[in-house]
Amino acid sequence: MAKKDSTLIDTFAEFKETKNIDRATLVSVLEESFRSVIAKMLGTDENYDVIVNPDKGDFEIYRNRTVVEDNEVTDENLQIGLTEARKIADDYEVGEDVSEPVDFSQFGRRAILTLRQTLASKLLELEHDALYNKYAERIGDIISAEVYQVWHKEVLLLDEEGNELLLPKSDQIPSDFFRKGEPARAVVARVDNQNGNPKIILSRTSPVFLQRLLEAEVPEIAEGIITIRKIARVPGERAKIAVESFDDRIDPVGACVGVKGSRIHGIVRELRGENLDVIQWTSNPQLLIARALSPANVNSINLDPESKHCDVYLDPDQVSLAIGRGGLNIRLASMLTDTVIDVYRELPEGSEEEEGDHDIALDEFKDVIDEWVIDELKKSGWTTARSVLDAPRDMLIQKADLEEETVDDVIRILQEEFQDEAEEEENQPQA
Repeated sequence: MAKKDSTLIDTFAEFKETKNIDRATLVSVLEESFRSVIAKMLGTDENYDVIVNPDKGDFEIYRNRTVVEDNEVTDENLQIGLTEARKIADDYEVGEDVSEPVDFSQFGRRAILTLRQTLASKLLELEHDALYNKYAERIGDIISAEVYQVWHKEVLLLDEEGNELLLPKSDQIPSDFFRKGEPARAVVARVDNQNGNPKIILSRTSPVFLQRLLEAEVPEIAEGIITIRKIARVPGERAKIAVESFDDRIDPVGACVGVKGSRIHGIVRELRGENLDVIQWTSNPQLLIARALSPANVNSINLDPESKHCDVYLDPDQVSLAIGRGGLNIRLASMLTDTVIDVYRELPEGSEEEEGDHDIALDEFKDVIDEWVIDELKKSGWTTARSVLDAPRDMLIQKADLEEETVDDVIRILQEEFQDEAEEEENQPQA
């Protein structure tokens, strides 16, 4: 017969909807908890049968005792006198087993409180294990979660089940800005499980985040026709992606970028304006280094495979392109190729380098000059910083159809860059 008590029914109602725990596991935990309390109260639970139905809040407990002569009862939990046994059924004999239902509530409120505490502890442990296992299997996957709290050192997000996820400051793109209640996307970076309390750590700076975004935007990558071989990334600023096609008819770079950058634009927005350079992978290390240094044109490369160090020789006007603003281009090229790269000016025999003959592509300034402004200048024939600075101001305004203030801002930015370049190049190796 099922035994019910209002307090115990409340206990079941509280725990039967426990998230992330399947029914079979829940039943097992409930039975184990009952047995644990019985063992604490009576010293053993071996002679008890516990049957639990969490869906209805029902449970049945039966105690099994052996029939002995009335004067031979030494343990009332394990033995029952013949006279008492025959009150249950008049045909019991000495040596037989008697099974009778037990009303758990008769053990008292202390037993019920102990049961609740035991259940809470075990189910919390199971929830933590289930949460850890769930996200341990999703490491490297992109998830979308709701921003719940924004702190100085991290952002707290909640998934669709209300689980807490952490996005540390170090894993945020520098220009990231979050508001409570807004959705945010990130990749599951790792799951810590200290003292049985799992912490799900997300990242938006991991190269894997960029890789998953590309897989979602480029069908050829998702289908396995194109593969991403390597990603080098400075979050929020620039990234280089090396891709390879397994179909000679498909251009991997063009497929990833899309018509007029259609496939890459959404990713750039997600990454807060991070510039993406896509290059074609090759197993030839010298050619890969040359491609990684684009938009610079390389003359020759001297590579030492053992030390993974190479000397790259370029025309003087290509050196700054190879280095990039703030050394970013050469830094990413080194990361992508896993090589230490030194660049050298290569002058024609008998010629002397003129001061200031190096140049920088306008595309290198996309993080400080609006892209549409750069596009207008390029359409008018100005593709590099020096070509703009050498052009008359009035011509820039009229031919590119730009406002005077816009042109003045562009000139100021480019002049400041060459002042910085002059200081930086003093520290670069010279041929």
